[in-house]
Amino acid sequence: MEISLKTKNITIDSALKEFTLDRVSSLERFLHNSENLLAEVELSKTTEHHNKGEIFRAEVQIQVPGRLLRAESTREDLKIAIAEVKDQLQIQIKKYQETR
Repeated sequence: MEISLKTKNITIDSALKEFTLDRVSSLERFLHNSENLLAEVELSKTTEHHNKGEIFRAEVQIQVPGRLLRAESTREDLKIAIAEVKDQLQIQIKKYQETR
């Protein structure tokens, strides 16, 4: 699986990039024929309309044959948002595999 990482309103360090790539690539074991798939990952900091603190957003889209799998999470901790997206996609992938 190829992973495309995009950031918006945020700069991530190499440790966070590695964490993100590790979490998303772990979904590959649930996908058969994963060599032809593209996972599009977007990490961002939301606009300044929140009253307190920074709010981060993680979104991942994976196009599989006949369907687009997509998950999104918004949290104060970007790592938690990334982990939630991975968990959501894992559930979607399992359901997708059962219907095939």
